[in-house]
Amino acid sequence: MMEFLINNMAPIMFGALVLFLLFGYPVAFALAANGMVFGFIGMELGLLHPALFQALPERVFGIMANDTLLAIPFFTFMGLVLERSGMAEDLLDTIGQLFGPMRGGLAYAVIFVGALLAATTGVVAASVISMGLISLPIMLRYGYDKRLASGVIAASGTLAQIIPPSLVLIIMADQLGKSVGDMYEGAMVPGLVLTSLYVGYVALLTIIKPNAAPALPLEARSLRGAKLLVRVLTTLVPPLVLIFLVLGTIFLGIATPTEGGAMGAAGALILALMRRRLSVSLLKQAMDTTAKLSSFVVFILVGSTVFGLVFRAVNGDLWVEHLLTSLPGGQLGFLIVVNILVFVLAFFLDFFELSFIIVPLLGPVAEKLGIDLIWFGVLLGVNMQTSFMHPPFGFALFYLRSVAPASIKTTDIYWGAVPFVCIQIIMVALIIIFPGMISYGDPAHHTPTQQESEAMDLNSLMQQQEGGSAESGEEPQNELLKQLQQNNN
Repeated sequence: MMEFLINNMAPIMFGALVLFLLFGYPVAFALAANGMVFGFIGMELGLLHPALFQALPERVFGIMANDTLLAIPFFTFMGLVLERSGMAEDLLDTIGQLFGPMRGGLAYAVIFVGALLAATTGVVAASVISMGLISLPIMLRYGYDKRLASGVIAASGTLAQIIPPSLVLIIMADQLGKSVGDMYEGAMVPGLVLTSLYVGYVALLTIIKPNAAPALPLEARSLRGAKLLVRVLTTLVPPLVLIFLVLGTIFLGIATPTEGGAMGAAGALILALMRRRLSVSLLKQAMDTTAKLSSFVVFILVGSTVFGLVFRAVNGDLWVEHLLTSLPGGQLGFLIVVNILVFVLAFFLDFFELSFIIVPLLGPVAEKLGIDLIWFGVLLGVNMQTSFMHPPFGFALFYLRSVAPASIKTTDIYWGAVPFVCIQIIMVALIIIFPGMISYGDPAHHTPTQQESEAMDLNSLMQQQEGGSAESGEEPQNELLKQLQQNNN
């Protein structure tokens, strides 16, 4: 029994964590408790040295000193101030008037506003609740299909998961040891393509079932001509300027993501002040929620650090690496298995939990297989987006249920989400099929340099020569020197 425990400590430790999570224990405490318990067991069995836990204080202080994580409270605060200052309401009203004459116009408006809110708030709950409160009653009033209306609101709200400044991309960059700016830049095109797929689905549905999304009647379109143009400009320009200030400066290398987040928070306060909606109660609510979310992230990160320290000490990373590198199909086989795994786990865990538990285990394996980690992070981000939409545990569905009228059944919300989950899965497949969709920074930074390529060629040459010399009986050094002289000539 003792020998079995010693030889299989890593899989037993991982299984115990899954069991704790299934029982409903808080993730941060489940991670930390598993790490501590198995650490003490490892010491008793002679696997681990007591000095192992001396590394913990330094790691915890390292988390507190991590500048990258500062972007999380800044972007959260920015999103909450904008949401409470009525920006979503103004955008939905204006763009609803703009698209009103078209079939499915309100659904297009919701998707477009969802993308804009994603690029300014980065908070899924804020987007879904805002659009659920404002647009769902209007869509129902004018005869929209209940499933389409609820599905499009929930799906558009989850665009905040992948379109920068997404919180999950900050966590992903931190866990993979990559730049947040590069992660944001890489996610822009997939985010816009996913938005286009949502629009395409609504357009297809309006052709197949015209009554599912009728155009607004003439009496409902109160703004026309010059008035509509002025309203569009005054409503759209401020958030677009804010998006450029935040994302544009990050992409151009003028500001770091943390500095961009600080500018965004200041810009949100200025916009709220311009709308005369800035108040002490608004600030108090925004700061309270920001503090809770930031504490939640830090606690999970501390717990995952404890778990990760012990898991690596018992060679858990090597166990996971061997498990995944031995899969058939190389890179493609690895990507298919990992995406299925993340999709299934998303039924039970949200994106924070997936980012802190699964990503640190998958990242080193992906890197060893030659997969670009920014590309891999964006791919996982799109996949984790489904965690908000999965019936029956999707958070976006719960957010919508909390504000939906009684006429909308829970089953309507669930069935409305299914087509959009399928679209998100299609998006994952498109990223794998067309990897060039994710591009970022200077190509020289994420492609092998000439020297690296020559070094790789030399290594493979040495391996080939060693193999050939074993068969021919010639010395590998002589063969290698001959080959190098020929290359120089």
